[in-house]
Amino acid sequence: MTVSKLKTFGVAAIAAVALAGVAQAQPKSLTLGTASVGGTYFIYGGVVATLVTEKTGINVSTQQTQGPNQNLLLVDSKAIELGMVTMGVALHGYNGTGWAKGKKYNNVRALFPMYDTPFHFITTDKTGITSVKQMDGKNVGVGPKAGTPGTYFPLMFEALGIKPTIRNGGASDMASQLGDGLLDVFAFAAGVPISAYSELEAQRPVKFITFTDEELKILQEKIPELSPSVIPKNTYKTLTEDHKTVGLYNFAIAHKDLDDDTAYKIVKAVLDNNDAMVKGHSAAKETLAKNAEKNSFLPFHPGAVKYYKEKGIALNPKTMM
Repeated sequence: MTVSKLKTFGVAAIAAVALAGVAQAQPKSLTLGTASVGGTYFIYGGVVATLVTEKTGINVSTQQTQGPNQNLLLVDSKAIELGMVTMGVALHGYNGTGWAKGKKYNNVRALFPMYDTPFHFITTDKTGITSVKQMDGKNVGVGPKAGTPGTYFPLMFEALGIKPTIRNGGASDMASQLGDGLLDVFAFAAGVPISAYSELEAQRPVKFITFTDEELKILQEKIPELSPSVIPKNTYKTLTEDHKTVGLYNFAIAHKDLDDDTAYKIVKAVLDNNDAMVKGHSAAKETLAKNAEKNSFLPFHPGAVKYYKEKGIALNPKTMM
């Protein structure tokens, strides 16, 4: 074989290997980080995993975690490929502020919007608590320490000058402790309705508590990433009026090294099949392409950008790299 033919053969071989690599880029399986049992992430994540598996042929399994903070860490380090976060937690993680304590987690990319996470409280009739102010000195469960409520409720109480005794644990565990009288209040934040809350009100008389207008004003001044949110009446059987509160939007995330085609297929599978998502959990009614605008800082994965361009969705320039 001549030198020129050897060179030609070599180039062809390299090209063949490269093409083979592209063909094998789609992973056979992926892991999606969710949160504790009893919260919306756990249920919603299962719906996403089932739908993406069905539509893409990639086996997506869920991993129970402590919530958004841990999901961000796990995705950033490639311990898992996919996760779910509230944008407040993501903001601190991406910038290295707040809970991130100076370390920037910049390997994560946004995929699709999930739903708003409103902060709210539930207590039993026996406690006699009817306001946030009355929680001062009381035992308040806020879910896992690394979750959104576990991160933000301590900050919110501090901003309001209230000093409850904070307890951490899974959502189902917090609900059980409230029912048993070990907690005075169960404070949580997740897509509504929260299953642990619904189970509680099915078992005993409960009260839902929200912030006063003055408290909401203080919270938004001191924690600006919080946005106005409303829990509609009848979300829970005993919620007889709309609850004004604050919330944080949720997004699904992936590691930046996830191949573009796979990221595109995941986003398409979820956003093109909203009816199936809503059947799994009503919070998914907000899982719509137009809500991609709720992300104002976290870079979108190129595969996700491709999908939004196809749908004519304008993204914030700060989220496109």
